[in-house]
Amino acid sequence: MTNFVRGILKASTPDKGNSVAITHDHENDLDLSGRSRVSDADRVRMTGHERRAQLVEVGRMLFAEKGFESVTVEEIANTANVSKPVVYEHFGSKDGLYAVVVDREMTYLLNSITKALTAVHPRLLLEQTACALFDYIETNTDGFRILLRDSPAASSSATATGSFASLLSDVAQRVEELLSKEFKLRGFPFQMAPMYAHMFVGMVALTGQWWLDERDTPKDEVIAHLVNLVWNGAVGLEINPRLISRRIDG
Repeated sequence: MTNFVRGILKASTPDKGNSVAITHDHENDLDLSGRSRVSDADRVRMTGHERRAQLVEVGRMLFAEKGFESVTVEEIANTANVSKPVVYEHFGSKDGLYAVVVDREMTYLLNSITKALTAVHPRLLLEQTACALFDYIETNTDGFRILLRDSPAASSSATATGSFASLLSDVAQRVEELLSKEFKLRGFPFQMAPMYAHMFVGMVALTGQWWLDERDTPKDEVIAHLVNLVWNGAVGLEINPRLISRRIDG
């Protein structure tokens, strides 16, 4: 449990007076730095924004630990030391809270990876993609676990950005733009760039999913081996590859 949650859970009186509209406060919800802020322990009541931030963090913690289906509105309210109506007041439903949590994590991760992609050389581009994802996994483990889970709330809610797969597609599209230029320079069919971009991003994402629970190998070492496999395989690319088994059968 983060310091932010520990601090705000000391507020024991249900918040019945702060009525706010059930909207997605996108800018405030994306303020991940709020996780480290601790509210005044002596203050019993919270503002609408503080209460919303508290519920988002509590929901994030519970969803990561138990999964969407296993968490109830009652549990969220009890953990936050508020009444159930307060949760409904801010988010309308458990689905609404989950959608805000997912949207925040998706937007934060996508922005982090997009900002990291500054290189032109393909190898550095791959390193930047891998480092950005692994840094996120390391510092936002709960958020990554939530993104990996498949819940109807993440795909049906109007406030959700989409699924983890759609996020990877967005990243692959950015990588594709840079790969296309490199393919043209090297004489490879640039029409294949989208496929290779998804291969690269998919390999990085799957390795990150493995490293989520396998932390014996240091992060930088995992990334170095990942880049080594992808890059040294890419350097020897054939312009017109064929399956060896098909050649034999033919």
